[in-house]
Amino acid sequence: MDYSFVKGHGTENDFVLIPDANGRHELTAEQVARLCDRRAGIGADGVIRVVRTDATEDPAALAARGEARWFMDYRNSDGSLSEMCGNGIRVLGLYLATHAEVDTRQPLPIATRAGIKVLTFDRDRVTVDMGTPELVGEAKVTVGDRAWVAARISMGNPHAVVFVEDLDEAGSLLTPPGHDPVDFPDGVNVEFVVRRGEHHLAMRVHERGSGETRSCGTGACAVMVAASLADGAERGTPYVVDLPGGTLEIVWTEDDRILMTGPAVLVAEGVTDL
Repeated sequence: MDYSFVKGHGTENDFVLIPDANGRHELTAEQVARLCDRRAGIGADGVIRVVRTDATEDPAALAARGEARWFMDYRNSDGSLSEMCGNGIRVLGLYLATHAEVDTRQPLPIATRAGIKVLTFDRDRVTVDMGTPELVGEAKVTVGDRAWVAARISMGNPHAVVFVEDLDEAGSLLTPPGHDPVDFPDGVNVEFVVRRGEHHLAMRVHERGSGETRSCGTGACAVMVAASLADGAERGTPYVVDLPGGTLEIVWTEDDRILMTGPAVLVAEGVTDL
């Protein structure tokens, strides 16, 4: 069977989108891994199946029926399920705006495994209401013989945020940084962060199930939350987060919501037999 696909990225965090409005194409982990293979497949950090909430029995989609028409069925590049992807949902929003006759003058709710996220559009930039962060505590992260105390923050998916003097301290990030599996039984996204200036951060990230990526939207939000708490910043203070693939703008609002703004780009369309 042939499948249509769209390739896109948000700050060079790239995805293969499989349009499946009617819920006919449940993907296996093996199919996702083949699609994401950068030598033998299309190549991506993850796959997004674009499906209506009334066309899938996923519990998150079922819970969102009546509030959101579309569901982001997201998998990491190794085929594992993930709750949420901040860059991916902006790319999905752009796809819906250009291919599904979505009115970008109105907020767009999208169901995810981390709840409903609402997108707003401003030309080529998309803002996502990422919801309320969950502050979990602290954990230890290691790279080789180095160890740090990390801030544990959930943005619907787990993050460990480490402040360092130099981003090279993270090493190659080809393998996951060490952590206690009791703290993160389902794995964790680890962010290494340096300060570039007032309310200005830079980071590298190892994403569980994908390795080091050029950008991570939920990770940038977790980094901003950790820095804001450390700075004692007032709510509503905008932060800029530089990633290897681009820049995201993050605000923690007075009503305890994280708003992430960044670009989304669609680069190719085609057909694959998976």
